[in-house]
Parts: sequence; C-alpha cells; structure tokens
Amino acid sequence: MVRILNLAAVMIATALIGLSASADTIRWARAGDALTVDPHAQNEGPTNALSHQMMEPLVMRDMTGKMVPALATEWGPSANDPNVWVFKLRQGVKFHDGATFDSEDVKFSLERAMSEESDFKELLASVVEVRAPESHVIEIVTAEPNPIMPNNLTNMFIMDKDWTEANNAVKVQDFEGGENPFSAKNANGTGPYKLVSREPDVKTVLTINDDYWGKGEFPMQVTDIILTPIQNAATRVAALLSGEVDFIQDVPVQDLDRVANADGLELRTAPQNRVIFFGMNVGDADLANDNVDGKNPLADVRVRHAISMAINRDAIRQVVMRGQSRPAGMIAPPFVNGWSAEMDASAKTDVEAAKALMAEAGYGDGFTIQLDCPNDRYINDEAICQASVGMLAQIGITANLDAKPKAQHFPLVRNLETDFYLLGWGVPTYDSEYIFNFLVHSQNEKYGSWNGTRFSNPALDMKIEALASETNLDKRNQMIGEIWAVVHEEVLYVPIHYQVLNWGMASNIDTIVAPDNYAQFKYFTVN
Repeated sequence: MVRILNLAAVMIATALIGLSASADTIRWARAGDALTVDPHAQNEGPTNALSHQMMEPLVMRDMTGKMVPALATEWGPSANDPNVWVFKLRQGVKFHDGATFDSEDVKFSLERAMSEESDFKELLASVVEVRAPESHVIEIVTAEPNPIMPNNLTNMFIMDKDWTEANNAVKVQDFEGGENPFSAKNANGTGPYKLVSREPDVKTVLTINDDYWGKGEFPMQVTDIILTPIQNAATRVAALLSGEVDFIQDVPVQDLDRVANADGLELRTAPQNRVIFFGMNVGDADLANDNVDGKNPLADVRVRHAISMAINRDAIRQVVMRGQSRPAGMIAPPFVNGWSAEMDASAKTDVEAAKALMAEAGYGDGFTIQLDCPNDRYINDEAICQASVGMLAQIGITANLDAKPKAQHFPLVRNLETDFYLLGWGVPTYDSEYIFNFLVHSQNEKYGSWNGTRFSNPALDMKIEALASETNLDKRNQMIGEIWAVVHEEVLYVPIHYQVLNWGMASNIDTIVAPDNYAQFKYFTVN
C-alpha cells in the first residue's frame, strides 16, 4: 500500500512540474473536481466554487456569508408592483472576451437557469417572467410577492448571451445523461479569473482578468490559480506538506495536527453551512436493491425510525471525524432560518428500541440493502458509511456498501437509481425554503430535483410553494415550522452531522474560512 501511495505522490508531483508558483500563484487542491463549468448544470459545492472564480451572479455572499452586490448594485421590490423585483445592473462590465455586459445577458441567463435541464430551477420556481426594460435594469416578475428572491440568486451565474448562442450552448448540459457540450469545458464570464485550460479530474488553470470591474475594490493579489484534484487524502496532505500545493480545503481529520504544527503552514477551522445525512426510498412499492420481495421495508416509518436510532452520531463524531463534526437531528444547519434546537436535539441512539421497532414492523430478522455512498465529496464520506454499516448490523440490517466518485454517485440520486444513499446539503439562501424545494417537494418540472426519497405529499407541496409568496415573516416562519414537523415525523432523511471545515494553506496566504466553503480568491491576500 505504501508503494502505491508513493507512486500516487510521484504522479501528482510530476503533474505539477513546470508549474512553479510565484508569490501570486496559488496551487489549489481538493478531494474532488468541479463536475462541469456549465454554470446551470450542477448545483454542487466544488462546481459552484470554481464557477465563482470565473462567473458572477447579480448578488453574492462574501467570505463571511454576508450578501453583497455583484453584477447588480441595487435591488428591491418595485414601488408599483409587489410581484416585481428590480435590479439595477453594474455599468462598464465586460465579459472575458471583451463583450459588454447588459440586461439581455441577465434575462437570457435566468431563463436558461429556469429550463428543465437546469439544476437551479427550484430557486426560480416562483418566477413567471424576466424583463429587461433598460440596458442596465432587470425585472424579475413572480406569481406573487417573493420576500427572499435575492437570496435565491447568489449562485445564479450570468453568461454572455451572444457567446452562448454562437457556441451552440443555449441548452443546459444534461450531466446525468452524459452530455459533454461546449459549455461543460469552456467559460466566458465577468469574474475575476479567466479559464486558461481545463482537464477534468486532472488540472484546471485560471489567470487574472485584467479588465475585472472589481480591481481596486478587492485585493486581487492572487494572479494565477492551478486547481489539481487529489482524491487520496494521504497524497493530498503530502502535497501540502512538501510545498507542491499551497492550499487545500479538505484537510483530513487525522492529519490536522500535522498540518497545524508544520513549519510554513496554517490550519484554519470553522463550522460549515452543510449537513450530512442518509436518504431513503420511501415511495416505491418495492425496492430494486434489497432482498425483500414485493415490499419496501423503507416505506414503513418504524423502519426509518429504527435506522435513525441505530446510527450512533457521537461515535461517528469521536472515531470517524476525530471530533470535527457536530451531531445533527435536522437536515438544516444551524445557520438556516427554520433550524430548531429542540428538533435538532431529538436524534437519539437506542439500539434496543430500534430492534423493537424492526420487529414490530415485521423485520425482526432484518433485511439486506445496498448503501450508495460517494468517496470524494464530503469529509470522510466513505468512512461514515463504513461505520454506519456496522451500526445498522446491530438491528439486523445488512447494508452492502457501494462507494464511488461523486460524478457516478450523484446521478444515482438524480435518476432515482438508489434506494439508500449518503448526501450532503449546503443552504446558500440560509433559509429552509431552499431545502424544501429541492429535497422535500414532490419531483416535477420545477421542484424536487434532489428528492431521491420518492416522497410525495400534495398538501405539503402546496405549503412549500406558498412560502415563496408569504411576506408576513412571522406567518412564514410558522409555516416553515409546520413543514419541518412533517419532515421530522415522516423521517424522510436520517441526519448524521454538520460538517466542520478545515482549510490548510501556506502561511503567506491570508484568508478566513467561508461558511459555504467557497474559496473566493479575489478576497485572498498573499504576503
């Protein structure tokens, strides 16, 4: 095994030869690559993180999580129509190819993001029309007043309409279907960095946009970025310790002390706006990946309760995560409006009670099921699944673990090809509506694209959709609480923990750890 790891380290080092960094170049490594550079194809953390370097939304969150202007300088509800949000756009902005940015680009991009193939359509589900009445004014018309529309736009990246049309890229990439269009590997944004080259899962090179509108407003001390995905944790840390890379966002928990105590390196830690959980197929009459014929054991809420009670979150925290997690009882992180301390504290481990529920449900002898898990997306994702396999065995559930890279794992969830799976969820809007739209609402052309549970409740769907137009915030929060009560009672998901971020970097790099885990290099300084 040592020989294999050493070989991997040599291969990484070889890939980096010739990329000697100056003081203003950051060699960036993380466990997994962006899935695509099509900005509307995959709403996934590392993918959005790369997009943020090259493209921009109307509004964004800074490294503290505060909403700030990006391509829009002002926004608010229309004085004449409460169903309209008006955004005044930034003047003098150019795309990387020199084309002028204006409202037609925004209208085009938002309409593209609303299309069926888009992974962002839930965020614009309340939108009925996008208007461009002036060259630098955009109007977003919703079915009813939407109190949090700007929150939904922080990862809604704007493309150049003419460039996209000229390159036959108007249709959003069907990532799950295996499409590889021009938009998946080329980018022309307004962001601080331009795409130089892209080799998926190997290397992506960016360079500074000398015509960026934000020069003078942001440090912009990083001039070049070299992203190298390194899935193997030991190899990734070795690359940081040896100086082959300057910055990694996912220091393995077992190596925190090594990085913290290494000369010339810094370790920075902060809670992340992300929860890790198990999803279950509760809706189908029979499962494809179990040994129970003609029935779906996960359709019985008692079995789902039993699974939750079998998971020892404290043990995962102490043993798997080395203390670098916080046990969760909700699939909403504490950052999110709607999070409840009482509900969060309700997840308890009780193996004997879980066994009793299994017997009561008719599964006293247990059953076998496949557990699908990514191995390059979340902190210790495969190890979490391995630990959970042992915990589930205590109540008679034999979980056959199938771990694979996220590029193969995520389509299983999106295409409803998994019955039991690990997933993580960040909430860029900081509001529960985001979670409900993607994970709880029934799947249709506008909602539920990540709802792999097959759960469907028309009455609950109506309540979720009503959140988008409820302007009485007290009433809205009450509705959010009512929806969470149903999610909790139904045990749609089994929360495991909230992630803790550990960024390792050369000591000459200065930044804070962003709660969304987006390293926005325009904010970094290099000493």
